[in-house]
Amino acid sequence: MSKPILWIVIPCYNEEQVLPITAPMFLEKINSLAAQGLVSEKSRVLFVNDGSRDKTWELIQGFAAQDEHFIGISQSRNRGHQNAVLAGLMEALHSGTCDITISIDCDGQDDINAMDEMVKKYLAGAEVVYGVRSRRDTDTFFKRFTAEGFYHVMNALGADIVFNHADYRLISTRVLESFADYKEVNIFLRGMVPLVGFKSEVVTYERHERLAGESHYPLSKMLALAFDGITSLSNKPIRIITGAGIVVSLISFIGVIWAIIDAILGSVVAGWASTICIVCFVGGVQLVCLGVIGEYIGKIYMETKARPRYIISERTWAPYERKYHG
Repeated sequence: MSKPILWIVIPCYNEEQVLPITAPMFLEKINSLAAQGLVSEKSRVLFVNDGSRDKTWELIQGFAAQDEHFIGISQSRNRGHQNAVLAGLMEALHSGTCDITISIDCDGQDDINAMDEMVKKYLAGAEVVYGVRSRRDTDTFFKRFTAEGFYHVMNALGADIVFNHADYRLISTRVLESFADYKEVNIFLRGMVPLVGFKSEVVTYERHERLAGESHYPLSKMLALAFDGITSLSNKPIRIITGAGIVVSLISFIGVIWAIIDAILGSVVAGWASTICIVCFVGGVQLVCLGVIGEYIGKIYMETKARPRYIISERTWAPYERKYHG
């Protein structure tokens, strides 16, 4: 087998503090893998600027001017982490010069040395290699509890998702060609990639503290990503609502029968407290159900528009004449 050409895909959003630290690390890793004979010397480090407001894009342009292994693309505006990763993967696929991709964040938290084992597993026959955290010691109790709970909930809802895996993974172009047929606008990559299939393996690694800068994933964004994942991969919440509606209806029906019997026996006791409690309970259940259904309707609304999931406005290289967006 000839040496595969690797593209390391790195989404970046306001990362001017950490890029000068991690960019040389990624270049060193490319050169190390090439020196071991695991990948081709034509391998590249692809930075995806996700509409940064600082000097991230200027730094990427500077890296590309200094070394041919660095290339970069810039989105027309900020579209979110998942869209940025997708843009990089599709850029690699449509370049026609890439055999495998490894997506990784630029903050230095994911162990880049795990790439060696990822590539080896690819050479041994795996088409997808998931980077999985061996432990979450660097997380707070709240983040660890909620993150692991999310994976358990997703699996309970029937989603085929790898436990403790984020977006650090190797994907072959063979898989990317099939993945390109997935056209949904609501993207949750860690749940979508397993749907494509193909032989997969797992590489465990330890996650470190961020090397510089601040996290761009506050609680609100993590919750939004979780809701996107649930509504994009499973319709079980709708079925749960249906089941809950049936149960509440049965209880209400029993209550009506009980009230009629009490009225016949003449033992009705007027009480506004119980009435208010029942009305508030049923009203709350209805509002929650309407909210969940609304989430799905909103997803359908966005999907029917079929708007581009990303638009590339600038490149540090010219792979082809027509600018691709998807």
